[in-house]
Amino acid sequence: MSEQASNPTPPEAGQQSPEELVAAMNASEADAMAALQAELATLKAKSTDLADQYLRAKADAENARRRAEDEISKARKFAVEGFADSLLPVADSLEAGLVIKDATAEQIREGAQATLRQLLAALERNKVLAINPAAGTKFDPVVSVLQKGYSIVERVLRPALVTVAAAK
Repeated sequence: MSEQASNPTPPEAGQQSPEELVAAMNASEADAMAALQAELATLKAKSTDLADQYLRAKADAENARRRAEDEISKARKFAVEGFADSLLPVADSLEAGLVIKDATAEQIREGAQATLRQLLAALERNKVLAINPAAGTKFDPVVSVLQKGYSIVERVLRPALVTVAAAK
């Protein structure tokens, strides 16, 4: 064979040999790999940070839910506390009236009226209002009220018990 076959032709100026091309491609791939590994490390760090933030937010939400449940439980347990507190003077007045042995009918009546005023004031403070329809009201044939009704914050607690006129 000729010499040309054993000796590769020298590259022309500005051209790279195949070995140089392979080396350049390997260097380029190495740079790309390093960049991808750096990006992967950044994304892993960001993922870890987001996972930590998620767990903290989840724990905060769980704690808020537990606190709300505790507050609701306490509100249910002590919902009548204010109402009961406003009725204690009424109970005290009734007990004081029962202690008096030689009370006259007039004293008992005055005591009962004062105690009733205390009770009605306590009910009103707690938004319990009487429903007492007037007899003979037009479109409402109420003859008499047998028992007052009561509402609490616009919700009927007990309807009034009334007698009505027969249809004509």
